[in-house]
Amino acid sequence: MSNKQYVDLQINGYMGVDFSAPDLTAEDFMTAADNIFKSGTGYFLPTLVTSSKDIYLRNLVIMAESVRKHGLTENIPGVHLEGPFISRESGAVGAHIPEFVREPDIQFFDEIMERTDGFVKLITVAAEIKGMAEFISYASSCGVVVSCGHQMAAAEDLKKAADAGAKLLTHLGNGCPNKIDRHNNMIWSGMANDDLTAMIIADGHHLPIDVVKCIIRCKGVDKVIVTSDAAPVAGFPPGRYNCWNNDAILEPDGKFHNPAKGCLVGSSVCMHQCAEFLERNGFSETEIDCMTISNPMKIIAS
Repeated sequence: MSNKQYVDLQINGYMGVDFSAPDLTAEDFMTAADNIFKSGTGYFLPTLVTSSKDIYLRNLVIMAESVRKHGLTENIPGVHLEGPFISRESGAVGAHIPEFVREPDIQFFDEIMERTDGFVKLITVAAEIKGMAEFISYASSCGVVVSCGHQMAAAEDLKKAADAGAKLLTHLGNGCPNKIDRHNNMIWSGMANDDLTAMIIADGHHLPIDVVKCIIRCKGVDKVIVTSDAAPVAGFPPGRYNCWNNDAILEPDGKFHNPAKGCLVGSSVCMHQCAEFLERNGFSETEIDCMTISNPMKIIAS
């Protein structure tokens, strides 16, 4: 599998470079991109977590200009905004900074699109927030793929989101409280919604393999996309790191988490490690290629 060119729709940073950092430089970004390509990921969406308006406008311009300058628009066709229109609820907000969460704001979205010449490819939103269906419809009409995640959405919320144009579920099974109703919750509703393709993090920590298998069996291989959700510490040794205001620990086994909040803080792996995890757990090469290459490539190419 080492010769594969994987496609990753969610990389928050790599080897010390944080795409959401206030001091991100073009050189930092290109260094991270080069290392990501060397890891076996040939196409990816740099991902910004929920941030201030200044960070969005600054960092997105830096990345967009760098990609165009270096002729990488095919390999990096845009960014994934994981926020800021997500839930503020504890658990659902995950490792994101709650103060930067915003209500759906088309004017804010338009400003980002105009400043970056439409460099936003994918945006994650919480389906249950008031006015979200209208925002999803508008963003979709602008050519941006909408995914639902970091949310407290019920089945009806997800149906409305899908009807408005949402296509994906951001890391299904994560970005939600640790304790939820055992029957009525965003995980079951997401699995049951036939219009939404599930993105999952297959790093061996975000989801137990039993859950991974259940999601894939429920959705079908053609409606599952694997992402790494790599954090800026990906590629680093175990230790304590501060990431997005989280005092987090990278364990020897690769788990990256904030013990105080009881949440993960992204992953420490690349896509080839996700593929290896799936291979060790019985998935075929054809199935893995579908979930790590062909399915996400449809989003990249859309």
